[in-house]
Amino acid sequence: MGLLDDKVVLVNGGSQGVGAAVARAAVREGALVAVTGRRPEPGEALVAELTAAGGKALFVRADLSDAGQAKGAVAETVAVYGRVDCLVNSAGLTSRGTLLDTTPELFDEHIAINLRAPFFSMQAAVADMLAREAPGTVVNIITSSAHGGQPFLAPYVAAKAGLIGLTRNAAHAHRFDRVRINGLNIGWTATEGEDTTQKAFHGAGDDWREQAAARLPMGKLGQPDEIADFVVFLLSERSGVVTGSVIDWDQNVLGGLD
Repeated sequence: MGLLDDKVVLVNGGSQGVGAAVARAAVREGALVAVTGRRPEPGEALVAELTAAGGKALFVRADLSDAGQAKGAVAETVAVYGRVDCLVNSAGLTSRGTLLDTTPELFDEHIAINLRAPFFSMQAAVADMLAREAPGTVVNIITSSAHGGQPFLAPYVAAKAGLIGLTRNAAHAHRFDRVRINGLNIGWTATEGEDTTQKAFHGAGDDWREQAAARLPMGKLGQPDEIADFVVFLLSERSGVVTGSVIDWDQNVLGGLD
């Protein structure tokens, strides 16, 4: 028996990084999985991998910055599998900008991916749950930077802090519908996207992971598979009645001072 046996799990931004790790963990725990992404190559490769391992998986091509496509991904998942039991919003934009140099266009890009996409994906998924009078779960992947963050993450922090509020608001609104909605504020994580970001914006070399790990309390960056196991727990009935929680999944302690 797996933690997610026969559950339909939609993972937004699921073709790489944390999202792909969640998809793998969900299939391992018995779920039927759909993953979204803008580029078909990594999404279809992941689906082929999961299918070869004996799982059932679907790739839905979607640009989540378009609210219609975000809702459409839910509709396509329902069309194929008949329902959505669990939603994971793991897509994220981490391009840099400070308070002084962020353009309205960059700000809107962050809002579109980091806040509006989860909003309308949740709208569509929760509507499906309510129509079936069935329980469901949602996990939003947020960031520890939402507590304040670095100066060069101003639009990212603004959008992700909004997602914290949305997570709690939606959880409160739908607690009597047995729809549980939680969030994870993840810390610095070793993903393909972070590798690209470090090299594009910070001039990092190929050894940036090793250098970063040496400065961290646990001696390593956060690992996508570890986050995925935690997400699966929150999606499953093993997490009990927990809803409206935004958990700091990080090795640095908020408020701790040396």
